[in-house]
Amino acid sequence: MNCCNISLALLICLMGPLSLLIQLSRAENLPQDYLNAHNSARSQVGVANIVWNDTVAAYAQNYANSRIADCSLVHSGGPYGENLAKGSGTFTGSAAVNLWVAEKAYYDYTSNSCTGGQQCLHYTQVVWRNSVRLGCARVQCSNGWWFVICNYDLPGNYVGQRPY
Repeated sequence: MNCCNISLALLICLMGPLSLLIQLSRAENLPQDYLNAHNSARSQVGVANIVWNDTVAAYAQNYANSRIADCSLVHSGGPYGENLAKGSGTFTGSAAVNLWVAEKAYYDYTSNSCTGGQQCLHYTQVVWRNSVRLGCARVQCSNGWWFVICNYDLPGNYVGQRPY
């Protein structure tokens, strides 16, 4: 085997794991992954599926890009409903949605309120009946953490209204 063949073999050996790493980094961060996580929660309470919208997704991506330097969970103040999350390691978009959905345990439909002093408004936005379009984005911040945003059109969480 000559030098070129050895270099090519080494390159192929190195590229295989790199290709797998790139595929894994995309896993659970594609539009369908966000939709699946949302629609699973929505179906549990009889709410119709939400659909992906490129305009809403572009808004989410632009705002996520603006948070790269500090990764702060500061709302955009834009025209959409919004959920934010951040995490370290391999924190995915699906993991963020699962955090929001986990708040279901603190939502009391009868009183239409969060119980036990716990947060539940991320969950109610996920299942808000009138929110029919979704756009999400995920960026890695300068500090190594991940910032995830999902925007909802129409927005939800109106005082005095139930999500479903």
